[in-house]
Amino acid sequence: MVLSALPGVGERLAKKMTDHFGSEEAVMTSLKSGDIGLIAEIDGVSPKRALALARSVSGDDGQFLATKESVKLHQQLINQIAGFTASPATKSRLQLLTPINDNQQRRIAIESAMAFRDKHEELAMRITAQLKNINSLKANSDRYERVVVTKNDLTRLKKFCRVLTPAPSETWKDYTVFSKVTWLGKGAPSEVPDGWIVLSNDSPEELVVPEMTLDWFKKNRQILLALSEIINLVRDAKSNNQFIGTIQAGLEGLEQLPEFLFDLLDEGDAEHAEMVKDQLWSYCKNLETEVNTEVEKAMNDAKLALSGAELLDALADGSGFQRRLKEATGHVIDNAMQQAVNQLAEFMDGSGIRCPPVIFTSDWPAKIDRQVIEKVDENLGKRISAQRSNQTYQMAKKLGPLKAKCETAIRSLITIDQWLTIGRWAEEYSCTMPEMTEHGIWVKNGRHTLLGIEPDPVTYGLGKAAQKNDQQSLALLTGANSGGKTTLLELLAHTCILAHMGLPVPAQEARVGRVDAVHILAKAGGTQSAGALEQTLVELATVVSDPTPKLILADELEAITEPGAGARIIAGMLLAARAQKDTSMMLVTHLAPAIIEASGVEDFRVDGIEARGLDAELELIVDRTPIRNHLARSTPELIVKRLVERSDGHAKSLFDDILQMF
Repeated sequence: MVLSALPGVGERLAKKMTDHFGSEEAVMTSLKSGDIGLIAEIDGVSPKRALALARSVSGDDGQFLATKESVKLHQQLINQIAGFTASPATKSRLQLLTPINDNQQRRIAIESAMAFRDKHEELAMRITAQLKNINSLKANSDRYERVVVTKNDLTRLKKFCRVLTPAPSETWKDYTVFSKVTWLGKGAPSEVPDGWIVLSNDSPEELVVPEMTLDWFKKNRQILLALSEIINLVRDAKSNNQFIGTIQAGLEGLEQLPEFLFDLLDEGDAEHAEMVKDQLWSYCKNLETEVNTEVEKAMNDAKLALSGAELLDALADGSGFQRRLKEATGHVIDNAMQQAVNQLAEFMDGSGIRCPPVIFTSDWPAKIDRQVIEKVDENLGKRISAQRSNQTYQMAKKLGPLKAKCETAIRSLITIDQWLTIGRWAEEYSCTMPEMTEHGIWVKNGRHTLLGIEPDPVTYGLGKAAQKNDQQSLALLTGANSGGKTTLLELLAHTCILAHMGLPVPAQEARVGRVDAVHILAKAGGTQSAGALEQTLVELATVVSDPTPKLILADELEAITEPGAGARIIAGMLLAARAQKDTSMMLVTHLAPAIIEASGVEDFRVDGIEARGLDAELELIVDRTPIRNHLARSTPELIVKRLVERSDGHAKSLFDDILQMF
């Protein structure tokens, strides 16, 4: 797909997006993954626009949810499903689940996930536990000390390190002032200096700046460790389950990741060299103290026997006495100093630097030669840098080729969690996959899942999908206030939306006709002004006269104007809707007789939700499933009867008088 061909994306925005992600392919990958926050980082792309673009790529043309109420109900369903996610990133991914024309692949994936959870419950739980640590991967953002010397165009790397182009007169020697250099192409030194990397011009970016590669793996440590655990879990799974196969396919090529990650997190020899460097000065100072203490202790027992002549010679020649004294004590000092050198050599063993043979400036008192130790410290620093550089390069060589595969695997696991999330939600609400049909809608024991209470199951249908004798395309739904008319309307809307998303629906069985749009027309807030009424009527006329396949669910449209006029307007709209063979429509109304009279048609289907009375708690006794071809009474008299029971004084007398009028 050409990026600029997406709705709302011109050449200018396409270039911005390509520059931000590095390539058009990377842009499309991000849009398909549904990482809205990442897409919205592009200048000029709001989160709302990012979501619209991502949905467009996923196959949503934006036409199905044709009204604000349709959009609202869809979002409520997504929010409810999102409560069952394991991975934090899945919540964002779920926003891409909108009704699309071809949802067969979704249906297959969800059915596979539901079967997996049913047959491999323990494995599903263990994978879910790891999915909680799977999230969107963090990108590199730091700058690194490495200097890349190349004649290639590596503009993208310039925000991460220095990229220099050698002049014709320059050689590699001109760059030895830098401790970490990657030389690309011809002119490299035959003997590579410590901290340098020499590569060919076509070397992958992961090796050009290996520190950046390893930093990416370290920044995403927790996510990648969870990925490694899932790799181990599915590798050990002895099953030919289809969903396990799907997970394994998304992890392809990452079999060595767990081992390589362990190696990365184990610092190795460089860690020991750093420890030696950190403790070098304090260790040498302690050696100085130990030598002096050892010599003092040894000299306490030393004796020097001189004859009288030797004493006279000492008085005459002080230097001679010094020689005699040194001969008598020198071996004690030499032994102590040699022992100190041996201790330092043992301390430095494994650091890659040899211990110098002389570390003291004088015999007595013993003093550490600072210049010698400074040289050792400097060499240790160079050695550590070289070790780190080599280790970093070797690890980047192992891990670099896995970076893109890790990114693909994480996206795959977020999608896997999406299907498992839907499976968890479907199990919680006893949902089943609907049968997609040519026309109409029917649910058996359908339940409205967003009420916050245990819903009463309802069986109801319209059009060819419905049971025999209920296959009329249009129906007027009448009956009790608070009887469940609006709830049934929303249940049908939920079922239609979910089915066209490719998701299970909250019903024992369901058949849903394929439509291009669902129009949910909410109850009006009151009598409208002339201008608002005119606009509403134009919108209604456009909807009901449109020949494209659609489901219309309207709630008390008569409230747009006074009842008499409302009945006549609705009658005209119903007649127009009935003329469209691919339209199914249910209208919740209190004006069914007036509408039928105004239409001049006797065969409009009228169903009713009947309230039979009040229970002991004065709550309505209602059968939520509509009675077919039955004009149900409204419930004002029952409401007034309840008020009689719950009121007192003058109000009770008034309501009692009103009740007698029914």
